[in-house]
Amino acid sequence: MKIKPLNDRVLVARMDEEETTSGGIIIPDTAKEKPQEGKVIAAGPGKVDDNGERVPMEVKAGDKILFGKYAGNEINIDGVEHTIMREDDILGIIK
Repeated sequence: MKIKPLNDRVLVARMDEEETTSGGIIIPDTAKEKPQEGKVIAAGPGKVDDNGERVPMEVKAGDKILFGKYAGNEINIDGVEHTIMREDDILGIIK
């Protein structure tokens, strides 16, 4: 299935959380927090401002990003969890 985000929305695949701590303790799935970083899979063309002009997106497919803990909506694409969110929910791009 292919999804193309509209306007200022971004499709993100969350990065995997580490399975063990630095001390070697294994973290069970029930105790893991959702990761707050991910990779942009697809980005929309940008939102339209009050003058009718399209404002381009600052992120593009392939960027590694940080986002808020409860940002976006979770969707399932071909059995893989993704998040779709607005560009405003993105906190930064990881270089």
